[in-house]
Amino acid sequence: MRILGIDPGYAILGYGIIDMNGSKFSVIDYGAITTDSKMDMPDRLKCIYSSLMEIIAEHKPDTASIEELFFNNNAKTALMVGQARGVAILACVNSGLAIGEYTPLQIKQALVGYGRAEKKQIQIMVKTILNLEEIPKPDDTADALAAAICHGNCANYNKRIGK
Repeated sequence: MRILGIDPGYAILGYGIIDMNGSKFSVIDYGAITTDSKMDMPDRLKCIYSSLMEIIAEHKPDTASIEELFFNNNAKTALMVGQARGVAILACVNSGLAIGEYTPLQIKQALVGYGRAEKKQIQIMVKTILNLEEIPKPDDTADALAAAICHGNCANYNKRIGK
């Protein structure tokens, strides 16, 4: 199964593509879609959408995983990230992908076994699980890969219990 993981953002949206064979993961691609702060928000969203559509067309994932928003004290930032997240979901749905949505706590639990794990712990686990030479940069790419791994682990679990 090929999984697209997404860490939503409007300035930087992280993505990661992994293959899952049994309980083993291998990385296919990862990176970040960035938008210029001088761009109007509609143009930033268009850039995110079109870039994700290209990534999906190139790598042909079977499913997608996206991080749910965490509560943010800055309402304006939360709204803008929410818009970028919506555009990312739209790109996946328009490409025929089923989407798994996970909270940061669920992703941390799936990778480290502790829902309050530090960001560095998640990054180290991503590097270890995917057998990478270094931690993916920027942080958003490691978060996207973590979301993909979480989805793979959940899919494996659901398969084992017959869901």
